[in-house]
Amino acid sequence: MTVLVAILCALFVLDLGARGRTWAHRGSVRPYVNFNAEQDADLLNKAMKGFGTDEDMVLMLLSARSNEQRQQIKATFKTAYGKDLVSTLKSELGGLFENLIVALMTPPTSYDALQLHKAIKGAGTEDDVLIEIMASRTGDQIKDIVKAYEKEFNEKLEKDIYGDTSGHYQRLLVILLQASRQEGVDEENVEKDAKDLYAAGKGMFGTDEDQFITILGRRSAEHLRKVFDVYKKLYGSDMEDSVEGETTGNLENLLLAVVKCARSVPQFFAEALYKSMRRAGTDDDTLTRIMVSRSEADMLDIRVCFKKTYGASLRTTIQEDTTGDYQKALLYLCGAGD
Repeated sequence: MTVLVAILCALFVLDLGARGRTWAHRGSVRPYVNFNAEQDADLLNKAMKGFGTDEDMVLMLLSARSNEQRQQIKATFKTAYGKDLVSTLKSELGGLFENLIVALMTPPTSYDALQLHKAIKGAGTEDDVLIEIMASRTGDQIKDIVKAYEKEFNEKLEKDIYGDTSGHYQRLLVILLQASRQEGVDEENVEKDAKDLYAAGKGMFGTDEDQFITILGRRSAEHLRKVFDVYKKLYGSDMEDSVEGETTGNLENLLLAVVKCARSVPQFFAEALYKSMRRAGTDDDTLTRIMVSRSEADMLDIRVCFKKTYGASLRTTIQEDTTGDYQKALLYLCGAGD
């Protein structure tokens, strides 16, 4: 069922493109038309001046501006009032709402680099964060993240991944980190790749993990979608079933994420959002990270996939699982309507 929904979501996105609506405009947050950095900085200063803070003003203003506009507000605030806006926000806010607002104030590439650094350098390794970011970002985005990581932490991301992971899981992460997927569709090798994947898994005793890693880690998403279609036609099962049956642990989770993102990135995030809220306690770190990082990319498509898959709107689910200013801010990032 999930694979079918992923295919329908991918077709939905393609249909939007055919109608002249580009992917770049599928975010729920867009640049504010009548933007005035000086005016916004003044409003924020007034909202945090004196006793108490006008949280509604903070969340309505910052959630309605693009990240680029927020950076202009930050620079203007520093010039006008001699204070760092992010530090001021931290001193005035608290809890989950503070975390979300600070995330909104961080440039997207720096935010991804920070999330990866926390995932690697914290107590243990947050493999879910590594998998989510490395499987879903484009090649150009990964290259920018690598540069930002080194600039902000004076460390090599590849070296840190090597130090915290191992085995085939480590190898696939490093391959994805190179951001050197083949471009386009190699029609001559579509059927060969499908047969090689079967031979590496269900067609043999044991599993040839290297073959899975080479094909799924190096081919383009367009090429892989055709491979998955041929695989289904030849062997009667989905690629996800083969991955789940032939691999385990973090390697399985990363391979599944790569397959799902090749099919439909919005569907991948719709599933991740659902899991973050429909569990024993809400995974607010994941919920915040996805809502912030996808708000200017493809949140509208994620909402469509969410509704198609789970029968409830993302907005309704957020309302049921969160509260207060944190909930209000998430709903702003979700976008208006259903």
